This record gives sequence, C-alpha cells and structure tokens, in this order.
Amino acid sequence: MSSDNTEAGEATEATGGEAAAVWDVIVVGAGPAGSSAAYAAARAGSRVLLLEKSELPRYKTCGGGIIGLSRDALPPGVELPLRERVNAVTFSLNGRLARTRRSRNTLFGLVNRADLDHRLAEAARWAGAELRTGVTVSRVEQHGSAVPDRRTVAVVLADGETLLARAVVGADGSASRIGAHVGVRMDQVDLGLEAEIPVPATVAEDWAGRVLIDWGPLPGSYGWVFPKGDTLTVGVIAPRGEGERTKRYLEDFIDRLGLAGFEPSVNSGHLTRCRADDSPLSRGRVLVCGDAAGLLEPWSREGISFALRSGRLAGEWAARLAETGDAVDARRQALNYTFAIRSGLGVEMGVGRRLLAAFARRPGVLHAALTGFPPAWRAFARITRGQTTPAEIVRTHPLARRLVSSLDHAGRQPTASDRA
Repeated sequence: MSSDNTEAGEATEATGGEAAAVWDVIVVGAGPAGSSAAYAAARAGSRVLLLEKSELPRYKTCGGGIIGLSRDALPPGVELPLRERVNAVTFSLNGRLARTRRSRNTLFGLVNRADLDHRLAEAARWAGAELRTGVTVSRVEQHGSAVPDRRTVAVVLADGETLLARAVVGADGSASRIGAHVGVRMDQVDLGLEAEIPVPATVAEDWAGRVLIDWGPLPGSYGWVFPKGDTLTVGVIAPRGEGERTKRYLEDFIDRLGLAGFEPSVNSGHLTRCRADDSPLSRGRVLVCGDAAGLLEPWSREGISFALRSGRLAGEWAARLAETGDAVDARRQALNYTFAIRSGLGVEMGVGRRLLAAFARRPGVLHAALTGFPPAWRAFARITRGQTTPAEIVRTHPLARRLVSSLDHAGRQPTASDRA
C-alpha cells in the first residue's frame, strides 16, 4: 500500500496532547476471518488496519479442505491456491471396512493454509487495508486514560504502542485475547494433531485426487489423509482431555497406512473451540469472528468456511459501527451483527452439535450410510460442493429430520417421568 494511500486513510485525534492516528476499523489477526473482515470493511469505505503477529506466509495447523461454502465466500477475484482437487473419498471405521466412493465432479479442494492466508491478506491490502505483520496485541481497552472518548477503542501492543480505532474486529484465533475481552465462552474443545509427510512420487500418485476419512476409536474422533502434491497432510482430532490416546491414534493411523517410514517435515497440534450457544459476539465497539468467536462446524470441526463468512459479516458491521456517533446506535449495530451470525452460522452449528452427539455414540451407523446408502453419499457430495448444508438437509428432508430426531432420543438420558 502506498504512503499516499496510507496518509489519506488516517484521521487524527488529540490524545494526551499528541496527535494519534484513529483508524475506522482495526482487525486483529490475518487468518481467513481477519483478512475477510479487513477486505469487507475496506470495500465499505473504512480506513482499515490489519494486524498479524507473524510474518506472512506462515504455517498453520489445518487440514486445508476447501468445501464449496468456502469457495463461494472468498473475496471476488481471489484465486484458490489449490494443491489438489478431490473426486474420491475412502471411508474407514478405525482402520476397518474401508470403501472408496467416487464422483465424476470435484468434491472439494485442498490448500496449504500458508498459501491461502497470504493470498487473502493480499486481497485485503488490494481493497485498501493496511497490513502490519510482526505485531502482537496484548489487550484492547474501551475505557481509561488511553481512550480519548466513548467512540474510540484502544488497541495496546506488546511493545507498549497504542493504536486507536472506531471499531475493532477480533480474529486472533482460538486462544483469542480479543475473545477474552468480549467474554466468549466455549462449550466444546477438541485436540487436533497433524503431520506433514513428504512422500515419494509413487506414493503420491496413489493418493492423487483421493482423501481418506477414518472414523476413530475415541467418541467423536476421526482421522484424515489429505494429499497435496508430494506431501500428505495426515491428522486426527478428538475431544480434549484424551491427549495420550489421541497421540496414539495418530501414531497407529500413520503406521497402518504404511507411512511410518517417512519422516514428517512438520508435527503440530492445535485446539479447536466451539462457542456456547449464548456466548457473546460483541462488547461495545469490539466484534469477534472466526475461531476467536468459537465459530466452526462442531461435528467436522471445519472452520475455514465459518471464518470466511463470519469475517465478511464482521467487516461489514464494523464499518457501520465505526460510523456511529453514540452508544445506543453502536449497540444496535453490534446486535445486528450478532443476529446475522446466530440466524445463519448459529443454526448450522446447532445441527452440527446434534450430529456430533449422534456420531460419537454410533459412528458405525454413519459409516454404513456413507458407504452403503446412495442418498447419504449424494448428500455428502452436495455438502462438500457447497450446494447445501447439513442444517438445510435436516430442515427440508423428512427422512433426515426423523433420523436425527431418533438419534437424539436414543442418546437422551431417561428422566424420572420416562421411568414412571
């Protein structure tokens, strides 16, 4: 971004006798959620500063699956840095009963998060946002000596520098400091472990265009193999609190795939967190989105589409929030953002929680359906292509609705009235 553009994008405010830049919107975190928010706010005409603690590109623990909802939520003109197009899925049940289902058309794509995040941050810069990397945010303040008035939020950096904005978007990941300020509460925490395994061309060819999804030995767990050229991303996820068993699942998974003899280039772990249904999404002039808000699909733990979609909404509403002149109007805009999230992504998460609970109890039912019941496979394919969502299927298909309801009932603990 040019210096002329930067100077045109800054206003000044008297703070402690010194002139300080006041941005319309500061976005903390340049992952998919943050870059989408910065892009949307900049396109709405806001003066936007995007902060990222790491230098880009940087590695992120993530399978990198790009379903249709993610593709459709990308900022216009952003080309996906695809490493693989997937048209076949092998399903297995803890290493057994493997069966491969194929599609004539692409089901979804695979990317490295480093590539995707870098491209999205560049799109935000192209839209007019200024990007600063190598910057760690220690806290935000909406009251106190650092805040000149009630229309301003102070973003305090680890080196002591204070930045000012009319609105702040927190997109700083699942251990978000901005989320802590807002008061985000999580009711589901999972541990994901992942290895990036370089493989010879002969092995890579066997995986080209095909992924493996293994329903795991721990309740609610599963593993995956995602091919990306000459590297296989191999990972597992399970509820937090089962760290040793989750690690053993990954080791056994890699071993039975015949990949134990190849040295991983990266071994990493990451906690994913899903918000409680009534968890706040804003506080004053601060909004949260993506992982910082605990927004992801509870069953699959897919987060990229939730990050892109919630980030876009957060950016749009932050731009409106920045224009408000009083607390009442600011509160109204923040509530509008909350409603937009809850009426869309929140509904999807509600269905995802029900599906996770059913899957955790009876993973074999899901495996049998996907490998032996054509309508279930077609539904899976339509979901991955972005043609529908699990929530939409449950809402519109009586059979799916009855199945989920019956699984809900089967897993419910008997009450005193049931036993009477």
